[in-house]
Amino acid sequence: MSDLPSPQSGRRPRKKLHIVQLIPNFMTVAALCAGLTGVRFAIEGRFGLAVALIIAAAVMDGLDGRLARFLKSESDMGAELDSLCDLVNFGVAPALITYLWALQGMRAEGWIACLIYAVACLLRLARFNIGNRQPDNDSNSFQGVPSPAGALLVMLPMFLAFALGDGQPHATWLVALWMACVGALMVGRFRTPSFKRATIYAENVSFVLLAFVGVVAALLTYPWITLALVDCAYLVALAYTFIKKPRKISEDPQNEA
Repeated sequence: MSDLPSPQSGRRPRKKLHIVQLIPNFMTVAALCAGLTGVRFAIEGRFGLAVALIIAAAVMDGLDGRLARFLKSESDMGAELDSLCDLVNFGVAPALITYLWALQGMRAEGWIACLIYAVACLLRLARFNIGNRQPDNDSNSFQGVPSPAGALLVMLPMFLAFALGDGQPHATWLVALWMACVGALMVGRFRTPSFKRATIYAENVSFVLLAFVGVVAALLTYPWITLALVDCAYLVALAYTFIKKPRKISEDPQNEA
């Protein structure tokens, strides 16, 4: 008799992957490591490094999905990894960093604000994942503030404190209130701008590159002021979009988180 396994043995053919196809997953895991390490630096009182790592996590989060599509290595597991890491990087980590910076003295009230923000991020990501499965999903805009933008918005009081003073928190109850408000913006049903499909004329590429260099240079030279200005500009864009476009509330109950 042959020693070869029969077709009925239940074995599945082993699938080979190129190592390069795992790069998006490497980036997703690296983003998670960055977010958690940001919490560690916040515990040590090194809030500049903590914020830098959250920004690095946001950059990697923006690149891993596009890289997966480019390499044709998209998978259900990769999508789940990305969503779970987003909850840690943009929900849990910014809440803890802000709590360690300003809200420890408030005890219960500050912690309640952290819980509100983290759960709002969870609901936002759940709704986003469900919406992505809908055939009529509008990829030109988001519903509610996306989680990476929410992470930067929730740290706006910290940016302002370091940009305008010595970085010490003032009016901590306002910080807690702001954290809860950002959570509400994340689960809101209004449309927010998405830059995924933004286009420019080819002759304007050089101006866009120069503007990008200017932003990077400002971020490296005056990080706190630049981050505060970016947050304020995004808030202005949110207000403009909210006034310009009416809210679009889905009638499909599956879209409810």
